[in-house]
Amino acid sequence: MSTPELPDAPSCARNRGPIFEHLQRLLSESRSVLEIGSGTGQHAVYFAPRLPQLIWQTSDRAENLPGIRAWLAQEPAANLPEPLELDVDGDWPSLSVDTIFSANTLHIMSAESVRHFFEKLPLVLQPGGLLLVYGPMKIAGQYIGPGNADFDLWLKERDPASGIRDLEWLDQLAVGAGLVREELNYLPANNQLVVWRKKMERS
Repeated sequence: MSTPELPDAPSCARNRGPIFEHLQRLLSESRSVLEIGSGTGQHAVYFAPRLPQLIWQTSDRAENLPGIRAWLAQEPAANLPEPLELDVDGDWPSLSVDTIFSANTLHIMSAESVRHFFEKLPLVLQPGGLLLVYGPMKIAGQYIGPGNADFDLWLKERDPASGIRDLEWLDQLAVGAGLVREELNYLPANNQLVVWRKKMERS
């Protein structure tokens, strides 16, 4: 049987260090992470061995799972289980985690899929759990740097349903899902790492 070719997302090598600086702090008490839209799997194989106290569960649409499996086979870690199939517009796996992480996904999805993303979060995210989203966003209607304006134009030319999202709109969706924003971290290359927390359930 032939081994699947390792897919490569060059941006992962550039952004994994700055992201991890925050994850190390944010996930110090986490025990279970669901990564939504794991893509190639390169973030997972970098982060998981450096966060051995937790289980890092990768997930993506079916067509991306072979590439993720190839990376997990290339760089196995005890806390990296088999990737799960997850399409935000479909049925989500039955699981419960204290953290959800997603990188460079919301600007690729359609606006309707972003809505589904937030609507489904409460099904798997435990009360008090964190949602961490990395990527480019508009703040107060403004791009963070001219490069993001050009990137947004390219995205919409490729797929009119995609595009860089407004942070304020994401905040509204988060509130609707029972989450509140706790942090907005500015990272290199005009990207942000946003942290929302799910409210604790009232007794």
